[in-house]
Amino acid sequence: MAVHSVKETTITQAFGDLTDPRMMRTQRHPLINIITISICAIIAGCDNFCAIEEFGKSKQSWFGEFLDLPNGIPSHDTFNDVLSRLNPAEFVQAFTRWVTRLGELSGDIVAIDGKVMRRTLDKANDNPAIHLVSAWSVKNNLCFGQVRVSDKSNEITAIPKLLQLLDIEGATITMDAMGCQQAIARQIVDKKADYVLALKGNQGGLHDDVKCFLDAQLEQPLNNTQGSVFSCVDGDHGRIEKRRILLHTDIDWLRRRHPNWQTLKGIAVAESKRIIGEESTTERRYYVTSHGDKGAEFIAHAIRSHWHVENKLHWQLDVSFDEDQNRLRKGHAAENIAMMNKIALNLLKNEKSLKLGVKNKRLKAGWDNGYLMKVLTVGFKAV
Repeated sequence: MAVHSVKETTITQAFGDLTDPRMMRTQRHPLINIITISICAIIAGCDNFCAIEEFGKSKQSWFGEFLDLPNGIPSHDTFNDVLSRLNPAEFVQAFTRWVTRLGELSGDIVAIDGKVMRRTLDKANDNPAIHLVSAWSVKNNLCFGQVRVSDKSNEITAIPKLLQLLDIEGATITMDAMGCQQAIARQIVDKKADYVLALKGNQGGLHDDVKCFLDAQLEQPLNNTQGSVFSCVDGDHGRIEKRRILLHTDIDWLRRRHPNWQTLKGIAVAESKRIIGEESTTERRYYVTSHGDKGAEFIAHAIRSHWHVENKLHWQLDVSFDEDQNRLRKGHAAENIAMMNKIALNLLKNEKSLKLGVKNKRLKAGWDNGYLMKVLTVGFKAV
């Protein structure tokens, strides 16, 4: 069944060609209707299939302006059945193509990190909670993709799949220590991008060599320290934090000791001194990078930017979308709803006409059809 051509949205443009998982004789409602109504309902604050059905019914005349509704609004069982069986890999590919029209990653910092949907744990059937790895674009303020971590595996297997999905040429990829693997680093460089990766004990000898060398350098007087140094001071609520980044790019000796890390061009340490009242603590974190022509200030920016994936994506999904309470355990439902949450978050964050937080924008979208359409088509001329 074709979508009515009165009005075209970003959703119909991006997801209109997805494979319908139902048999032809059961397709009473076009797949694009189910996807569009679900995304609009999630934008407006719905968090279960019954709520999605009721939202659709309350907005049926509005949806009829741009969707063909030959049999009205689907039931909650239909939403559940279709989204449980919709191919999540195909959905993610369509999502990434869609979001690429809103912004490109070249010259950007892309933070990659994982998040567990804790309430999807199914002890009765011995199924682990769903674990997703996502890519967050700092410059564009957008999520660009997600990949599910296979059961009984970890992020190391999912990260290469996510990188393959993205056009990262010219970008800088940041990851925590789980992603600090020489094969992943080589994949990033092969795709004409760069990396800044957190380095911890999981890399054994490499970590020990980097830590020993940089710790010794930090003990040197500042004017005798080789390499690039960047320092800054932050403070609020009685806390003062002094940060110093030391970057070294003359590391031929390190590559000789670790020949599998030929993409490595720089090593860095971030030293943070926190002062609260009369108490003082010092922490050092270590990083490796493929950048050979950047200074310590850029590396400091990349390190700090990595936290955007936690603060602007994962935290927002939990606080504004209550994603950690998602209990869906049937088929692909939880994974596909997580994808729709990211679609909604991307649209809401980039709708700039209202100076409100995401939660209040969702309320406004539920009340105001005009504003919901504005959110639905943000960044696109066609409506």
